[in-house]
Amino acid sequence: MSPFHTAGNDSIDEQAANWFARNRNTRNQGSCEQFNAWHANPSHARAYTEFESLWADLGELEQINSPVPLPAKPRRAHFALATAAAVLCAVFALNLGAPVALHQQQVSTLAQGARTILLPDGSTLNVNANTRLSLDFSAHQRDIYLDQGQLYIEVAANKEQPLVVHAGEARIRVVGTGFDVRRSSRQLVVSVAHGEVAFIPDPRSAMLLGAQQRATWDYNRGALIEQTLSAGEVAGWRSGHLSFRNRELASLVDELDLYRPGLIQLADGPLTGYKVSGNLDVSDPLALVKALPALIPVKTVLLDSGKIRIEPR
Repeated sequence: MSPFHTAGNDSIDEQAANWFARNRNTRNQGSCEQFNAWHANPSHARAYTEFESLWADLGELEQINSPVPLPAKPRRAHFALATAAAVLCAVFALNLGAPVALHQQQVSTLAQGARTILLPDGSTLNVNANTRLSLDFSAHQRDIYLDQGQLYIEVAANKEQPLVVHAGEARIRVVGTGFDVRRSSRQLVVSVAHGEVAFIPDPRSAMLLGAQQRATWDYNRGALIEQTLSAGEVAGWRSGHLSFRNRELASLVDELDLYRPGLIQLADGPLTGYKVSGNLDVSDPLALVKALPALIPVKTVLLDSGKIRIEPR
């Protein structure tokens, strides 16, 4: 199976975007054969050509060694809207906003130190506890480097200066939207409140997320998992409370670690995939840990080190 998403449940436009990114970054005999087999379908070839044309029209087309020569075809307007955000590299279009001033800033919060920052471009940045990030806004792009922790940002629209969140090698690219990013040593989670976000967790993967969608990248498994959310599940921590439903226990414990770093441990095995629904007061995350045995078949064990271990019951 190809390491890139080309499954039948992906739209043809998404497949074309994925192949385009892959052909720009990795070329080998195996991938060329896979691409040629996919491209033999006329509808696939048309979608791929339209993506190349879109890329060129946006002014970011460099020397691209396409596996086969493709004739230019008329572009579909809805394709441009649906796939422009899924490109791996920067995309620039018409200027719909005034240039932002150059701006650099370091932000670091403590355990109880959530902050709200109004940025010079008009965006509003919310930073959760135990988070470290830096801002670097240039004349062409607004970059946020998330070293650890969680942020939510309402992005002021400016197509000439797209905003990119960097989390290691991962990229989250937007023009104007509201979305949440949480980075830990185990997961990178992107949740969208409104608008569209291009999530590129590594050079071979890309996903376009819309309103009330979440994608979780598992660093250990190299897996990307998509989930549909309810309206109140995106960045509820800003109000001090989190609501979640059918949340994997491993992902929930990973988020709890943001508020009590290193305190809660999860035993290996199938319980990592147990699904949990409930509410969390971010000022008292241990209350949820104590309630877990009443929600799912687990027990909590207090270790000699003072840490709490969640084990199967």
